[in-house]
Amino acid sequence: MTAVTREPGPVGDPAAGEDARARFFAAAPPAGAGAAPAPDLRVRLGSLTLRNPVMPASGCFGPELAPLVPTAEIGATVTKTVFARRRGGNPTHRLTETPMGMINSVGIPSLGTDGFVREVLPRYRAMAAPVIVSVGGLAVGEYLTVMDELAGARFDGVEVNVSCPNLEHGGLDIGTDPDAVARVVSGVVARTDVPVLVKLTPMVSSIGEVARAAEEAGATALTVANSFPGMALDPRTRRPVLGNRVGGVSGPAVKPLALRLTWATVQAVGVPVIGCGGISTVDDAFDFLAVGATAVQVGTAHFARPFVMAEIARGLAARCAAADATRLTDYVRTLGET
Repeated sequence: MTAVTREPGPVGDPAAGEDARARFFAAAPPAGAGAAPAPDLRVRLGSLTLRNPVMPASGCFGPELAPLVPTAEIGATVTKTVFARRRGGNPTHRLTETPMGMINSVGIPSLGTDGFVREVLPRYRAMAAPVIVSVGGLAVGEYLTVMDELAGARFDGVEVNVSCPNLEHGGLDIGTDPDAVARVVSGVVARTDVPVLVKLTPMVSSIGEVARAAEEAGATALTVANSFPGMALDPRTRRPVLGNRVGGVSGPAVKPLALRLTWATVQAVGVPVIGCGGISTVDDAFDFLAVGATAVQVGTAHFARPFVMAEIARGLAARCAAADATRLTDYVRTLGET
């Protein structure tokens, strides 16, 4: 059995060195009599209020983990990306570790919209958190088909994954073309009453230009950003490890890149921005909040620490309490002050 790493907990957490699994695979203990009220961690994404700003990145946390972790302590959950028709994903191998992270080429298998609504969505809805449905498409029209087919289903928000290849225009990511982004986003917004998040690709010359296109088309918030393209070779054969040859790099190695993109997007738009990329600790989360993000998404860290979202959420509360801050938003405004 692999040994569990014991690390000092965040400020205000139980004693340093305690096995993290004992703390975060179960609900937080109730506050004792006379304890100060818990800090208010709520954030808003349009009409959607989250109990705290911590949620998973699409595809990195699903209902199969819900029995193991206290999902009532996370801000929301985000589904794996849904396509209109069933798809099997990319050939194996689909994932491998890299220094300071991993690279994957899963290819987003999907049961199609019908299978998602019938078999998958009810399991997400059983979790004690708002459900944000990630939608994708290999052409502008497919996004709209997915939304039409989701009509009548119950969920709390939509995240539009515009990092999908546009087969109508040579396979380039839809998210690299501001006009295509605007068409997708405006079409999705016209088909739903729930908040619409747009997950941007990092592979653009100006993320601000794409972000503004999404905002002007009606996006409620922007998620920054998807994984970065890369390749890993087998050291024995010098051949690609992944069956698809290339994949998306994620994990701590990309945090500085994602942090800059988040900061740049915050400067460019007026809607909330959700930071995503390399977040695995409460300090990582505070870094993104400090540059203006309203919320954060956690991805690769789940593979080693499935309880990581609860750990971060409790860490946010502990930092606020230690600073005598009653609201997270007030505490964040003090970050960086001398």
